[in-house]
Amino acid sequence: MATARVKVSGTTCAHCARTVEGALNELPGVRASVSYEDSLATVAHAGDVDTDALLRSVQATGYGATLIDDSAPARSMRRPNGLHVAVIGSGSAAFAAAIKATEAGAQVTMIESGTLGGTCVNVGCVPSKIMIRAAHVAHLQAHQPFGGIARSEPRIAWQKLVAQQQARVEELRATKYQSILDGNSAIRFVQGRARFEDTRTVLVTGAAREERIIADRFLIATGASPSLPEIPGLAETPYWTSTEALVAETLPKRLVVIGGSVVAVELAQAFRRLGSEVTVVARSTLLSHEDSELGRGLQKAFEREDIRVLTHAVPRRVAYDGAFWLEVQAETLACDALLVATGRRPNTADLDLDRAGVRLAGNGAVIVDERLRTSAPHIYAAGDCTSQPQYVYVAAAAGTRAAINMTGGNAALDLDAMPAVIFTDPQVATVGLTLARAEATGFEAEARTLTLDNVPRALANFETHGFIKLVAERGAGRLLGAQVLADSAGEIIQTAALAIRNHMTIVDLADQLFPYLTMVEGLKLCAQAFMKDVKMLSCCAG
Repeated sequence: MATARVKVSGTTCAHCARTVEGALNELPGVRASVSYEDSLATVAHAGDVDTDALLRSVQATGYGATLIDDSAPARSMRRPNGLHVAVIGSGSAAFAAAIKATEAGAQVTMIESGTLGGTCVNVGCVPSKIMIRAAHVAHLQAHQPFGGIARSEPRIAWQKLVAQQQARVEELRATKYQSILDGNSAIRFVQGRARFEDTRTVLVTGAAREERIIADRFLIATGASPSLPEIPGLAETPYWTSTEALVAETLPKRLVVIGGSVVAVELAQAFRRLGSEVTVVARSTLLSHEDSELGRGLQKAFEREDIRVLTHAVPRRVAYDGAFWLEVQAETLACDALLVATGRRPNTADLDLDRAGVRLAGNGAVIVDERLRTSAPHIYAAGDCTSQPQYVYVAAAAGTRAAINMTGGNAALDLDAMPAVIFTDPQVATVGLTLARAEATGFEAEARTLTLDNVPRALANFETHGFIKLVAERGAGRLLGAQVLADSAGEIIQTAALAIRNHMTIVDLADQLFPYLTMVEGLKLCAQAFMKDVKMLSCCAG
C-alpha cells in the first residue's frame, strides 16, 4: 500500500472533515482518514493512484486541497490559475459566493449599485426583527398572562426605537460586510450599475467613471425589490413599502396594510403592538400559500389583538389628501399611513441579460438549475433574483454552492427540507410538504394536529393558542412535513427539518428523548398522536 497526504483547507468543524473523508473513500482502491485538527487527509491506496482525482474529490465537497509530496514542492489544486469571478450584488448570496471563491483561489470583483450589504442587513431581516422584538416587549408589558405581575401601558418613543435599530444596522453592515472587503485583498469592490454588453463583459457605470469588466465566471446576485399592485391611484400617493415603514419619522395612528403574506403580517402586528390601529387587506387569505389552518389560526390571533383583517379584498381605488382613502368592498377605509406588502420582484430588468444569453422566467427571475447555473454555462445566479425561495439563508447557501461550482466543484442546493419561519406571535414555521401537497405529489399521506393545550410548556407559559401538525407517509410512517403555529415555532421547526432530512419516521420521532418543559417536546407528542390519544398520557410520558 502506498500513501499520500493532502492538506485540506476551509473546514470549520469535525463534520466537514468527515464529509471530505467520505468523498475520498468513495474513490476505487482508496482508504482515507481526515484530521480536522491538522487539516490533513492521509490516503492509503493500492498501487498507482490519480492524485488529481484525489484533489478533485476534496474540491467537489467545497474545500481546498494541496498535495503534500516530500520529494517535490507542494502543488495547489485550488483552481486559481488566474480565474476571475465577477459578482453583481453585495448581499448575502454575493458575499457568500465571494468568500468561497477566494478560498478556492479566485480573484473576485464585486459590483454594487446601491448600499453595501443588500436587503437583509439594511432594509429586511435585521431592522424588521428589531422592530418585531421591540413590539413584543411592549405587548408583554401590557398583556403578559401572569396575574401576580402588574400590567402597564408602554410609552413608545418611536424615534428612539428607529435610531437604535439603525445604529445596529450600521454596526452589522460594518462588521459583517465592509470589514470583509477591507480584510480580503482578493475581493475588489466597484460601486456602480452593471449591465452586460456580451457574454463575457459587463459595463459598470457610476458617478465617477465607466469601467468594463471581463471575467471568466459571473454571479448574478442582485436581489429583489417590493412590487406594486395595479390599483388605480396608488402610484400617485406617498405609500410605504417595508423599506419606508421601518424608518418612518412618526408612528401612524391608523395604518392599513395591503397584503397577506410574510412582510404584511409581520409588520402589521408589530405596528399594532407599538400603538397603531391596524387593518390588513388581503387579496385572498392570510398566508394563502401555506396550509390553510395556519392562516386561520393567525387571523384569530390578530383579531384577539384588535387587528382587523379583510380577506378576499382588493382596494378598487386609493386616494390621498393628507390622509389615505381606500375603497374596499362596500366601505371606504381612512388611514394616516398605507403599507403595501404584496410581494417582491427580481432586480433583473436593467442588466441586459439577453445580451449574455441568460433566460428569465415570466416574472423576471433568473432561471437556474440545482447547481445555480443559468442558460449561459459560465454565468450563475443566486438569491432573490432567481425563482428560489426568498430567504436570506437560502441565498447564502446558494451563493456558496455557486462559488464551488464556478471554481471547479460540483455542489447542488437541495431545498427538500428547507425550514421557513414567519416572525409573528405566535410564530408560523413550516418544513416539507403539507398534507394537500403530499397527496398531490402522489403520496398516500396522513396528518395529525396537536393543539398547544396538550403541550406542558405551553400550559406553563399560559400561551396555548396554536398547534403543531405533522404529515407522514401512510404505512411507512416517514415524516414528510410539519406546520407549526406556536410561540418559538422557529426553534421547533429545525428539529422537524433534521428529522425529514434524515428520513425519520413518526415512530423514530416519537421514541426520541425531548427535554421536558420545552416547546419542541410538542413534536414528540404530535408524533405519538399517530398511535395513541395523547390526552391519556401523563406528563413527560416516554
